[in-house]
Amino acid sequence: MARPPDPARRARTLAAATDYVLDHGLAGLSLRPMASALGISTRMLLYDFNSKEELIMAVLAEARRRESALLAGYAAVGGFSRADLLRAIWRWASAPEQSKFMRLFFEVYVQALFGPAEYTDRAQAMVTDWLGQLTGLLSPDAARTDAANGTLLIAVLRGLLLDQLNTGDTARTSRALERYLGLLDAAEH
Repeated sequence: MARPPDPARRARTLAAATDYVLDHGLAGLSLRPMASALGISTRMLLYDFNSKEELIMAVLAEARRRESALLAGYAAVGGFSRADLLRAIWRWASAPEQSKFMRLFFEVYVQALFGPAEYTDRAQAMVTDWLGQLTGLLSPDAARTDAANGTLLIAVLRGLLLDQLNTGDTARTSRALERYLGLLDAAEH
């Protein structure tokens, strides 16, 4: 008789597997080294998640949940002007402790261009998650009618984040954000 699934164990395993993927990325992910690092057997990973693909999808969903919670908590402080909110988001997203999330985000985003449909779905969710959160924070009324400004903002932030992750040049990319904020301000007046 098979042992019934243990939701608490699965949740612990998912948390540890998510930490592992955030540290190591998805490229070349093998279950055997992951299981060894987590102190469990490959068989238990497959018992809890049925397949490597299901495990990856669960890890990506958990990483998105964690990132969304961090961003929501950061933005919940409130009382920001639009420029101050964008600066706060930039400080949060470009901080060294967020680099794991950002690297995984870009890895999945690129894999979605070439990979299976599951990656495409996850990459699209990553776009819509940020679009909904940021557009709603910046302009709650416009969020319902026009997402173009949010799309442009996300494109600028992501481009600067990708540059900063690859070069480590936070000073230059932060100056570029300030230049963009100046252009936004000039366009509104």
